[in-house]
Amino acid sequence: MRHPKFLQNVLIGSAAALFAGTSVLPNHPTQSGPVLEAATAFVAGTPATAATTSTDANSPTAEVALATKSALDALASSVTKLSQPQALEDAFHSYYAYKTENPSDVKKPYLYFVDYGLPSTEARGYVFDMSSLTVIEGPFTVAHGRGSSTSQYGVPTKFSNASGSDATSLGLYVTKALYAFHGHTGGQSYSSVGVKLDGVSTGFNDKALGRGVVAHGAPYVTPTKAGRSEGCPAMEPARARRLLPKLADGSLVFLYAPNQQWLASDPWISADSNG
Repeated sequence: MRHPKFLQNVLIGSAAALFAGTSVLPNHPTQSGPVLEAATAFVAGTPATAATTSTDANSPTAEVALATKSALDALASSVTKLSQPQALEDAFHSYYAYKTENPSDVKKPYLYFVDYGLPSTEARGYVFDMSSLTVIEGPFTVAHGRGSSTSQYGVPTKFSNASGSDATSLGLYVTKALYAFHGHTGGQSYSSVGVKLDGVSTGFNDKALGRGVVAHGAPYVTPTKAGRSEGCPAMEPARARRLLPKLADGSLVFLYAPNQQWLASDPWISADSNG
């Protein structure tokens, strides 16, 4: 079932952020372009011209595409490095496609994005506010699962949805409750804060809740490198205390890698909103 009211609100926010231009990103151009004109036409209830879009501006497919492009226009220049140019677009498309289909699940406007095509010695995590189209925090280092790489540091190459794999699972997640997290590393126990993750990319991460895959703080993640987790997108402990209460209970998380099998089949990357 479609939700035109939500879609209108998405585009109102997206268009507003683009009009703000210099207040969101100082170097972002303020002149209107095809995406902004089409989004503005939809919000205003006026027909889009052939010059602005070749599809029906009122169709769910076009609305998700416009919202995605608006987010890219506002945020792409703030992302310092991506493993693939398409990574951010896939994240934003998945966010809007899922929220269109499941508006009651998305109670907060935040998106935690990690590009696992980059090594663990590089900052590869961001938190975006998808309402104001601003960067809340990032880039910052994020751990991947020990089952996803053979060396302590580097680029993960194996991904799994299976229990006991200790691997990262790619795709889209909805955040659940905040809780007191307890872990072990180097033979020592530690405590932090954690947020449970419910995977909604069927076949790729939908066993995450049962596996205990969570976002949490970990002492093996530092500002310059991240050790390996048991599949969790772990961050620095201080950052976790600051960010995770904000993300808990209804934000989205998108874990990306240039993995062709996943990219071709993830239900939210491939969603065209026509169903």
